[in-house]
Amino acid sequence: LNLLENDDISTEGQIKLLKLVNDISSIEATLQSNHTLKNVYVDRITPSVLELGEIGTHIFLAIMINEGHVSDQEAAGREKCIQTQLNSETKAQLCRLQGVDHSVFSDIDPLHLPEVLSLIGGRHGCEELYLALKASIMTLFSTMNRERCIQLRREYHAAIAARHRAIAAEHETKVEELDNELATIKEEAAVRSQDNVYSQSNKRRRT
Repeated sequence: LNLLENDDISTEGQIKLLKLVNDISSIEATLQSNHTLKNVYVDRITPSVLELGEIGTHIFLAIMINEGHVSDQEAAGREKCIQTQLNSETKAQLCRLQGVDHSVFSDIDPLHLPEVLSLIGGRHGCEELYLALKASIMTLFSTMNRERCIQLRREYHAAIAARHRAIAAEHETKVEELDNELATIKEEAAVRSQDNVYSQSNKRRRT
């Protein structure tokens, strides 16, 4: 993206450019950000991190992720989420710059929270893990209750399904028995009919 003719780009313009490559308003928004832009040419946004302001630094880091995942945009989106959504300091900076007041944990299914916390600990260290636990501890406890509740509901419906399968099997057996009886009746009727034909034929011969 060549903006060299727009050297007086405003702070608002830089923020819009930042939001283009990394929208921090939600995990979904980050995943749907631009993951193909790899170069931005503006006097205030140069390839040297030492010369970048706060906004430019975040833009530069986002396009570096894009450049590192040229053939896989989904991977670029995931990496942006890990580096920014799941890092409290970076998340706070981006939220302040983009005017967002949003908790990343509101986007996460509580049942997946243990995996996310493990990811935070593995990628960002114990301090970030502690902060994430602090922010999500109540959700984590409620998740355990919810998981148990779901297990109980599943067991209940599984038991009902098994009972219905047993009833269905019993009825299928009964249907099969009745079909056999009907087949026997039809065979007997056919034999009687054949006997009647032979009987009538013999009578005609005698006369």
